[in-house]
Amino acid sequence: MRTPLSTYRLQIRPSFTLYDAAELVPYLADLGADWVYLSPILTAEEGSDHGYDVVDPSAVDPARGGADGLRALSDAAHAAGMGVLVDIVPNHMGVATPAANKWWWSVLAEGRASRYAEAFDIDWDAAGGKLRLPVLGDGENELEQLKLVDGELHYYDNRYPVAHGTASVGDSAVDVHARQHYELVNWRRADNELNYRRFFGVNTLAGIRVEEQWVFDEAHAEVKRWFDEGLVDGLRIDHPDGLADPKGYLARLRDLTGGAYILVEKILEPGEELPADWETEGTTGYDALADVDRLFVDPAGEDTLTAMVPLEPYADMIHGTKRAIADGLLHSEVQRLVRLLPAGSGLDFATAADALAELLACFPVYRSYLPEGAGYLTDAVIAATVHRPDLAAALQTLHGLLDPLPGASAPVSLQDLGELAVRFQQTSGMVMAKGVEDTAFYRYSRLTSLNEVGADPAHFAVAPSQLHARLLRRQLEQPAAMTALTTHDTKRSEDTRARISVLAEVPDQWSETFTRLDALAPMGDGPMANLLWQAIAGAWPLSRERAHAYAEKASREASASTTWTAPNAEFEDRMHAAVDAAFDNAEVNALITGFVERVREAGYSNSLSAKLLQLAMPGVPDVYQGTEFWDRSLVDPDNRRAVDYARRRRTAASFADAGVPAVDEEAAAKLLVTSRALQLKRGRPELFTGYVPVAVHGPAAEHLFGFDRGGAVALLTRLPLGLEQAGGWQDTAVVLAPGTYRDVITGSTHHSSGRLAAAELFGTYPVALLVREDGE
Repeated sequence: MRTPLSTYRLQIRPSFTLYDAAELVPYLADLGADWVYLSPILTAEEGSDHGYDVVDPSAVDPARGGADGLRALSDAAHAAGMGVLVDIVPNHMGVATPAANKWWWSVLAEGRASRYAEAFDIDWDAAGGKLRLPVLGDGENELEQLKLVDGELHYYDNRYPVAHGTASVGDSAVDVHARQHYELVNWRRADNELNYRRFFGVNTLAGIRVEEQWVFDEAHAEVKRWFDEGLVDGLRIDHPDGLADPKGYLARLRDLTGGAYILVEKILEPGEELPADWETEGTTGYDALADVDRLFVDPAGEDTLTAMVPLEPYADMIHGTKRAIADGLLHSEVQRLVRLLPAGSGLDFATAADALAELLACFPVYRSYLPEGAGYLTDAVIAATVHRPDLAAALQTLHGLLDPLPGASAPVSLQDLGELAVRFQQTSGMVMAKGVEDTAFYRYSRLTSLNEVGADPAHFAVAPSQLHARLLRRQLEQPAAMTALTTHDTKRSEDTRARISVLAEVPDQWSETFTRLDALAPMGDGPMANLLWQAIAGAWPLSRERAHAYAEKASREASASTTWTAPNAEFEDRMHAAVDAAFDNAEVNALITGFVERVREAGYSNSLSAKLLQLAMPGVPDVYQGTEFWDRSLVDPDNRRAVDYARRRRTAASFADAGVPAVDEEAAAKLLVTSRALQLKRGRPELFTGYVPVAVHGPAAEHLFGFDRGGAVALLTRLPLGLEQAGGWQDTAVVLAPGTYRDVITGSTHHSSGRLAAAELFGTYPVALLVREDGE
């Protein structure tokens, strides 16, 4: 198996095609990236900027460069000695435009008789044999807007097929609609009455059943061609938790690809481990991100930041948000589970729905993979019983039904588990994602740099000794798993988080600043105000338009003072006025700019240190597009903005003549650190095959974190403001074997007699990457 040493993620879209990516390969190779990592490239909805709404899995998207574009990119990458990793989406397809998706169009036209009916996860009986499509608006008599046009039903710009023999001359469009295999209903009915599995709460992404062999084969025929023709070297699998059988799917995929490198976008909760028998090299790195971020958080700031804005305990909060999702956005999924209960269960519909929703709210991880992980179900039953003792009997009944083979060992077939147990596993991940990632993370605003998937914001910081232990375990157990700091899905980019983390070093100053900001530009929602002001400070300077867009999305996701489906105009007016005040009110602007100036240098230090840590630690580091420069993005789509590669090329070319750049807003320093680390790893991979912590002695030892990867020694600074307040490095030193070491970042040479002074190592940058030069 060919395994990458590092990757560079590119967002392929109509405005940046595979041909553009091919032209970028020389820059990426010079940067030191080992593989090019592509976002989804199969044919997606017209105009899709992300590509996760695939409508035709049989072809590379023409709008993204098509088959010839992939060939061009592959040839360029392979000629440069680089590999190609592609993101694929096995869980769902885009159905926003039925005519664009022949699978979906066939199901709408032919109903259960369609050969593709089996491909989608549809509960036909729940709607009298019809497929409900929640597309109608809120006006009265919306069906009267239907028109018969060229043998199709049109609802404004939406087109739907007419089944053969269901329309006659003189029929009204409403009458014809009544005879179809589908039923157009008001969009608000989806949460309670939808009868097809979707991706989370997105009606336009319909789940597919790749557990069926023919569905897998047809959905992956183009992917197979990539490997048969040597175009692609590895795959990243989107949302495996949505699949009925992730383990079985990965085994099939490994066989289809001839044993290629495979990563899964699996979100692991703290302490959770990836199933050991999955055919994958590991996750896409959110677990690593959580560990890296917490090294740069000062635990001393926890109490002050906690007391700033009253928040319920995080565990209580996520129970409430998950329960709200199970009772609201995903209630149709809960009801489908109830319909799967055996007739002799003894549970009435309402009680069963209540108990299932409570189990989902109490589930401690995204999902179990029965029979492995049955303990998580037990934990959920116990927690739910404590929360709702009135449901104890129902919960015990459900426990037996949801784990029908207690004590069984793998392998266990889907048929043995039964549809109820399988669908519950698929549903728990949806509830976790929507209740935690997309709700609680926007409410729990104590220190928002900690609010990323795969992390628990209640876990405030990690001690150096703890991180060493985790990284050593990663080297032993997941040496080929990806590590990441920024992705297309992170709530805040790495540099935004790096600056926000400094708040833990100056909690009193942030508390005072926030109090004044909230008084000058009140929003009437303390937790949301704290989240928004942290975002503005972390991303400053940013445009007014970006700030407003983030504020709207964050507040509606939080669903506390306003929501997507019922916006609170009064609150949103106050919120947008506060955002405007950051630009228009001199006092508010001065507070923000003054605070940012106070933490700016520390933010730079955190950014460079986190970047070197991620690039040098065990695993395959990914650099998300553009983040070799400072990148203070916020949540998507802000983090998918176009990247100025011409400027990056010019900066990289200047290193040969300009010397070591300063750590300032020009971002050259981050590009230098990134490129030198990637180049060393690609050029001398034998230096990155182990992991041993580097001993540090002296008064500032807690501020230096270092490790030896087997020849490459990474050293970095943590808690820089605390270091400054303590008087700097003084006589703090790292213990290194006697010899001569070169810092590959600055080019400087250091001579060790057994110790190297931190003040010497960090004279230019807060990081150093050392290699022995005297016959090591």
